[in-house]
Amino acid sequence: MKVFSGASNLPLARKIVEYLKYPLGQSEIRHFSDGEISPKINESIRGMDVFIIQSTNPPADNLIEFLMMIDAASRASAKRVTAVIPYFGYARQDRKDQPRVSLSAKLMANLISTAGANRILTLDLHSPSIQGFFDIPFDHLYSYLMFADYIKKEAVADPVVVAPDIGSVKRARAYANRLNTDLALVDKRRMGPNQIQSVSLIGNVKGRDVILFDDIIDTAGTLCSAADLMKEEGARKILAACTHPILSGNAVERISQSSISKLFVSDTVFLPDEKRIDKIKIISAASLFGEAIHRIHNEKSISSLFDT
Repeated sequence: MKVFSGASNLPLARKIVEYLKYPLGQSEIRHFSDGEISPKINESIRGMDVFIIQSTNPPADNLIEFLMMIDAASRASAKRVTAVIPYFGYARQDRKDQPRVSLSAKLMANLISTAGANRILTLDLHSPSIQGFFDIPFDHLYSYLMFADYIKKEAVADPVVVAPDIGSVKRARAYANRLNTDLALVDKRRMGPNQIQSVSLIGNVKGRDVILFDDIIDTAGTLCSAADLMKEEGARKILAACTHPILSGNAVERISQSSISKLFVSDTVFLPDEKRIDKIKIISAASLFGEAIHRIHNEKSISSLFDT
């Protein structure tokens, strides 16, 4: 087995190989003077089980670099190439809900498959149906294994899990089942991308500790407006857990000024120091990915990870 990493999230890749007790594969990302990317694998991988780790969040260079590394591994006669995608970018456009728009999630699936990937491993897709866009084996990990224990340690009193929008209901229900508590829902109406028109609550949070769950936190508008609504409805303490911390624009400022007392995120997207405020607690996904890679390599069950 060989594990390689692109440049988008080297700290996570290093933690994963540390868990696996394997060295990180030798590769380099070179650039021509015009910025064109030229990745190279610097060791033989003929006949080997190869895993390439790369989150595909913007800039688009991360995606291009990833595709070229998969292509390089495939052309170097790797026995199998598994694309390990901690954060699957461009997944929010997973259906044609308007005329003349791109179905980018399907396009990403086509690109990754065409590049030469034989298997996909990712965490908390924006929509689980994206798995159906691939014609190769697909392993989908779930973050509740990471977050649930940390939230329990916060000693929440009479907790209620809240889905901040309709799309996150199924994910929030899984957390509610794991925490053995109730589920509430925020009904959110959008005017356009990153523009929210109105929010209303379905359920009761008065006098209770609220736990907001979502997969992506981008501008933090959805999460912070949901948290403020919880406060207006009489919630006592508000925690939040979001798997992928994109945190674009003034998201960090919004979070710092919001009613959220603590926000749990994973390290699927690298978070620079200027975005690491006291309210944000980073929980590493390295052991979850490391165990999944170990099981894939040894042809063991992935689903049994979620039975405990």
